[in-house]
Amino acid sequence: MRRLALTIGATLILAAPAAARDTRFERSLQRLDPVDRLEQLCDYVAMKEIRKDHKTFRPDRAVAGNEPHIQGDTIEAKEGAFRSRKKWYALSYTCTAAPDHLAVTSFKYKIGDEIPEAKWASYGLWE
Repeated sequence: MRRLALTIGATLILAAPAAARDTRFERSLQRLDPVDRLEQLCDYVAMKEIRKDHKTFRPDRAVAGNEPHIQGDTIEAKEGAFRSRKKWYALSYTCTAAPDHLAVTSFKYKIGDEIPEAKWASYGLWE
């Protein structure tokens, strides 16, 4: 439920004007524990980067996956996914944040194939 609420919040924030969006998103991040903050920040940056780099995608959700590897200020998501136009796509990324986990200092990602709906449950995905 917490992930759903945060994802919904991130979606609403993506639709807001840029300056207000960043302020509201940062305030919502500050309410999270550091590990959740890191994951939510990096998922948010994944959506922003994909939207910027690939005009054919319109991501409205991103998840680090079931078993992201977190070490310090870095998260490595090998089995992540993002949703665009009601379809989920495989996503892997490595994201490093500032020590307060409120800003990303390094982000690299790779988009994989579309994930068939029959496999959504095994990835923890939803419609």
